[in-house]
Amino acid sequence: MTANAFPLAWPPGWKRTAERTRAKFTKKGRGSLKDAAGNYQGWDSNKPLTISQATERVRAELRRFGVADADLIISTNLKLRLDGLPRSDLGNPADPGAAVYWTKGKEGQRCMAVDRYERVADNLAAIAATLDAMRAIERHGGALILDRAFAGFKSLPAPEQPWQVLGLSSHATKEEVDRAYKRLAFENHPDRGGDEQQMMRINRARDALLETAS
Repeated sequence: MTANAFPLAWPPGWKRTAERTRAKFTKKGRGSLKDAAGNYQGWDSNKPLTISQATERVRAELRRFGVADADLIISTNLKLRLDGLPRSDLGNPADPGAAVYWTKGKEGQRCMAVDRYERVADNLAAIAATLDAMRAIERHGGALILDRAFAGFKSLPAPEQPWQVLGLSSHATKEEVDRAYKRLAFENHPDRGGDEQQMMRINRARDALLETAS
């Protein structure tokens, strides 16, 4: 796969959400997490989902499609655990979007991305809910419809990386990020006749890089 788990690798060409909303995803629903005694936990609480719980929902839905964990990348602006999944103890990043990339057999790479909600966990839960809805199509005999629905997620180009947006190397320092940002902001700010969407793209790239640059 060409996507990175961190920072967020948003699929190029996918429109970003300008104004995000609060979601109502909770722990209610089917559970596939085991407790210390080996019993499956149910999502039977009205408390907001954690990153770990939302991540497991995505993995569980893709397993039902026959996608192995090794063929899956969950991409967010949250730094990673040792197992490559997003950490739950870092708060919510400025850009809470989430993108999930996977491959299955000869179908090629597919992707689903959501940034509608204010929390990374809720955007991941929205991806899981969408996958579940698409699997329902398959369960009701709509294999051809499902294939056509998934066709929009095929053959995606390599995601644009934040350092590419700012014209930097992947190992740019904070000073280099600041200099590149100021130059591009001066050239592209809407107050100077620039494009608002391009300015948002530059802002997101700077925010993502400053979280990781030294």
